[in-house]
Amino acid sequence: MIEDEKLKILRTVNNHPNSSQRKLATQLGFSLGKLNYCLNALKSKGLIKIKNFEKNPHKISYFYVLTPRGISAKTKLTVNFMKRKMKEYDELKSEIGKK
Repeated sequence: MIEDEKLKILRTVNNHPNSSQRKLATQLGFSLGKLNYCLNALKSKGLIKIKNFEKNPHKISYFYVLTPRGISAKTKLTVNFMKRKMKEYDELKSEIGKK
């Protein structure tokens, strides 16, 4: 999983914990299968918890929660993302300045 995708998923899950996988997949621009694979990978790494609503008669509604480890990972990914974007900005600014 690409770091930018991981950050995007962690942000979306954090902001919309009650969303269905289908809704999350639509928001992220992922296929449902890709999102399911990514969520299970994040779960196995201990970055998210997936819980179903036990009193729900349909048993298909899930709640996605970032673990403390997931919050830490999201923070690190955000910092790295911002560093990359600032570096790109500086490079573009320098390139434009040379012309």
